[in-house]
Amino acid sequence: MSLAGAILGAISGAIVGSFLATLIIRWPKGEQAVVGRSRCDQCQQELGPLELVPIVSRLWLRGRCRACKAAIDPTHAQMEICAAIVGAAALWIAPDSSGLALALFGWVLLPLAWLDWRHLWLPDPLVLPLGLGGLAFGGLLGASLVDRIIGGLTGWAALSLVLLTYRLVRGREGLGQGDPKLLGAIGLWLGWVPLAPVLAVAAALGIAVALARGLSSKDPLSFGTMLSMAAWPIAWSQLAYAPAILS
Repeated sequence: MSLAGAILGAISGAIVGSFLATLIIRWPKGEQAVVGRSRCDQCQQELGPLELVPIVSRLWLRGRCRACKAAIDPTHAQMEICAAIVGAAALWIAPDSSGLALALFGWVLLPLAWLDWRHLWLPDPLVLPLGLGGLAFGGLLGASLVDRIIGGLTGWAALSLVLLTYRLVRGREGLGQGDPKLLGAIGLWLGWVPLAPVLAVAAALGIAVALARGLSSKDPLSFGTMLSMAAWPIAWSQLAYAPAILS
């Protein structure tokens, strides 16, 4: 375990989180988030270098735009902090290519979790790169290519079967179209073995959220958010404890 790795991961994660926050705020509005200068979401004033330092700038500005004094969307700080935690936790346990792969996995899951929670939306332009990233880098987390291909197919097929069965039995949608794709992408990172605990934890989280919010069986639930929240800690624990188990 490496303190230097954790610090580097936190700084890198905060920078990544700053971009992710802009993406998830602007994308659902149909606005461009990849190109162009950073600007205030309210007055459109372009931001200077001192206003772009992740987390620190928000504290310095006391959560308000320097030009128009409008409140800065808290999503910026929330995403920066979450991405910093993911980066720090990943590079703390593995300050190498495995840790970078784990951080990348978490950083792509973060906007998917956020977008599904707020908009019930798991966009293919994020889910597809997540799956391709699993094929390319998932081996660094310990699963073989064969296990990951089986995991991708099994994850997609399992939730697709649930989706179709629920539709036939109940006559309405019980899962979003993106949920099977997301579980398939997770399988391409982790392999088929961890999919059962991922589903179990996601289901438990879903039940807890439904009870806390008083949701009925007809109310939509962001299951993609639950899958994302379940998958990354399980991936982290596998990478953290695998050396101890093997030894």
